[in-house]
Amino acid sequence: MKKKILIAVLAVIVIALAAVGYFVIADKRQEDKLRTELSEISELTNSQTLDIDAIREKLDRTVTTGDYAVVEGAFKAYLRECFDNIMEIADILNDEKITSLLTLDNYQKDGKDFVESKNYITETRKALEECKTKYTEAFTEEKVMSYINDKGLDDYYIDLYKREFVGDISSSDDNTVETSIDEVIDILNISENILNMLSENQDSWEIEGENIVFETQDLTDEYNALIDSLY
Repeated sequence: MKKKILIAVLAVIVIALAAVGYFVIADKRQEDKLRTELSEISELTNSQTLDIDAIREKLDRTVTTGDYAVVEGAFKAYLRECFDNIMEIADILNDEKITSLLTLDNYQKDGKDFVESKNYITETRKALEECKTKYTEAFTEEKVMSYINDKGLDDYYIDLYKREFVGDISSSDDNTVETSIDEVIDILNISENILNMLSENQDSWEIEGENIVFETQDLTDEYNALIDSLY
């Protein structure tokens, strides 16, 4: 009888140890899946030719389960917001209208009050400033952690999130994006000054052939100085 009880106890211990081993292995696989997924996303976003559809497909799917899926969802939500913001910035910076504001063609179409052009400058500058703020805030621990702090996860998963992601994110010191935004905002500001100058003196200039001609040398010098400040 005692032998049977001993065998039963040993069987329970073996099953329990096997179960623990299973969950350890399962957790390891989940973590490996998560790291692989995020590594692939990193490779896609760092590629010279962006495959936007492939990036969005990965950001919108879930490859893990349970609490790991919550960690995955939190970080992908963060990445998705960052990616959408970067795409908006890129669209604005690549907008050909920015470089056409001071062309003779635009002077003829929108002059001499330049209402459409000035509204465009105001809206574009505001959008860029908002994008810059979002971009800057994205590289703070507070922002990154806001995606996971309210998920009710155990400390282990929160620590995993912080260890795997926050350290690298918060250490970013590349200011290329902010510099590019500032440069375009400067161009918009100078363009606005030029259009204001033209609209305030609209009876003192005309388009003649491929040139803008002012009635006085002072206005010519003022216009040329503003144009030179673009470079």
